[in-house]
Amino acid sequence: MRIPRTALAASVLGLALGGVATPALADDPGSGIDVSVNIEPTTTPGQLSMTVADNNGVSLQENGSDAAARQFTGTLPTVTVTDTRTPEEIPAGEYWAVVGQASQFVASGDPAKTIGPKYLGWKPRLLSDSSTGAVSAGEPVSSVVSDGTGAPAVGLEGQELLVSTANSADEIGTSQVNADLALRTSVDVAAGEYHSTLTLSLFNQS
Repeated sequence: MRIPRTALAASVLGLALGGVATPALADDPGSGIDVSVNIEPTTTPGQLSMTVADNNGVSLQENGSDAAARQFTGTLPTVTVTDTRTPEEIPAGEYWAVVGQASQFVASGDPAKTIGPKYLGWKPRLLSDSSTGAVSAGEPVSSVVSDGTGAPAVGLEGQELLVSTANSADEIGTSQVNADLALRTSVDVAAGEYHSTLTLSLFNQS
């Protein structure tokens, strides 16, 4: 049914006046409402994950060349391994490891010019404290053109260890690592701008 305009105006006015005329309700001690909540602990399982710091890639610069080799160095962006699991969530004897492997360096605009990944070496470095010593950086790996340190001269042609733990349950939390990179080639390497991809992988095994 359509309400006459004058009746509608009267109803609105009456409601407004009614709200002003009843202040006594605010003083009623029985009008308060208790609000409570019981928040249970989170039950989301923890997880093991790896992240790499934001970066624009690594540009190797000539440094340390001599009569035996051309050498180009740089630093791997910080790699973080985070374990948010509880000891009860970790199977007995489980361990994790991060490994790295490089692809072939290919010259921009001339794919016929390449430098094999065996010429790229690294020296991993643990950046975070290991309270138990359970987390450790991998051993250095030299280019096949040896750097003279005695490190295995195999380069990053295969998967090489960056960081690992012997037992995941021994040290839970966050571990950070990077690595000094060194590309060592023969002195007669062809000039050009070369690009490679260094792939990092996190393995979790028991």
